[in-house]
Amino acid sequence: MNVLNRNIYNIFFIFALAHIIIWTVIPAITNKNLPLDVIEALAWGSNLDWGFNKHPPGSAFFPEVFYQIFGAQDWAFYLLSSIFVVIAFTYVFKFAFEIFGNLKLSLISVIILESIYFYNFTTPEFNVNVCQLPFWSLVVYYSWKIYNTNKIRFFDCILIGLFGAIGFLSKYLFVYLLISVILLFSYLIFVKKIKKFDFKYFIAIEVFIVLMIPHIVWLFNNDFITVIYGLKRTGLEETGILNHIKYPLTLLLKQLGTLIPFFFLIWLLIKKFKFQINLKDKKTIFLLFINILPIFLIFLTSLIMGSKIRTMWMTPFYLFFGVLFIYLFKSQINLKKLQPFLYGFLFLFFLSPLLYFYISISQTDKRTDYPGKEIAAKVQIVWDQDFDKEIEFVTGDEWKAGNLSYHLKSRPKWEGFNNNTILNKSSQFICVDDVCLGRY
Repeated sequence: MNVLNRNIYNIFFIFALAHIIIWTVIPAITNKNLPLDVIEALAWGSNLDWGFNKHPPGSAFFPEVFYQIFGAQDWAFYLLSSIFVVIAFTYVFKFAFEIFGNLKLSLISVIILESIYFYNFTTPEFNVNVCQLPFWSLVVYYSWKIYNTNKIRFFDCILIGLFGAIGFLSKYLFVYLLISVILLFSYLIFVKKIKKFDFKYFIAIEVFIVLMIPHIVWLFNNDFITVIYGLKRTGLEETGILNHIKYPLTLLLKQLGTLIPFFFLIWLLIKKFKFQINLKDKKTIFLLFINILPIFLIFLTSLIMGSKIRTMWMTPFYLFFGVLFIYLFKSQINLKKLQPFLYGFLFLFFLSPLLYFYISISQTDKRTDYPGKEIAAKVQIVWDQDFDKEIEFVTGDEWKAGNLSYHLKSRPKWEGFNNNTILNKSSQFICVDDVCLGRY
């Protein structure tokens, strides 16, 4: 490895480490309480199952692992989120090098993602969107491994099935990437006939299905509650032909707004937007399928169903946008004149945490200002006055009950909303402000 390449690897390491430190420390010192989605995930994690009332189990499993390691330390869950983002960045970097064979362009393809607020400002709240990130990048990376070779490795197929299943068990919208990958290979095999069909492809599908079976059984046993919740969130209950125009248009405008800083950095990098899309180029085909097709499919969903696609749901969809645009404009990039781009990157890199810091300090009515620890201490005093044993369960909504589950020293299991079955079996319980605590 020459000195230049070693320096670029060092720069990527420093960039990744800085991202982790900044987005662990800033929220840890400015937030009094964990965000809503983190508390919700921890509530579910206290009583792990193969699904919950809103989401599949992935986003609850990983915070629970960190809770078992670190306990009720808020910084640990900001660290978890930062690690997930950096893992995704790492595989974007590895994939970019496979595309470019140039470490400078690969590095630019990653650091430019800091211009998209999905990968910085919103990440302290570990949720289903953040949970998808590493698995989205891993599925793309190993799909490329299979795409770019004539000899398909058995192990790569297993990994795609594994990471695809974990991603889907994080959030169902992961299916848009999986469909895009399937369509890519179908196009190459059956339409263009430039790739041979191989039964090893079914290994990925088999691994995916096997890992999905417990969740599918859970869905049948729980009346597909997560699917119903997801559909309700899209506003499908609303009727009106205008929804088929309003919601897709809103989605398009919001995404363009989100990407303005990204396009600003692209402009600093190349200045002139001249490019040609060569559909005979295998790299271009792959990049279009894994970047543009998932977005097109979700836009099509909104158009056909008249469904509302929330902005944050698009979090993983832009992970490889840097690679796509750098590849399209690579002939116009002068690697000796990167100063304006680097200034723009550094400005955005530090602006985002500064804004987060300012908002966290200046606004005092956010969820992250909720006195969860103090409320838990008061509830513990009330419990100790009547009972001498530990609290074992808590019922109520994920926010209030989830905060108690997280902050109470006994880490009681969250048993859902007003679980009368549990309460009827319990001889020791108290109810405070729509939340009940007790022993089994």
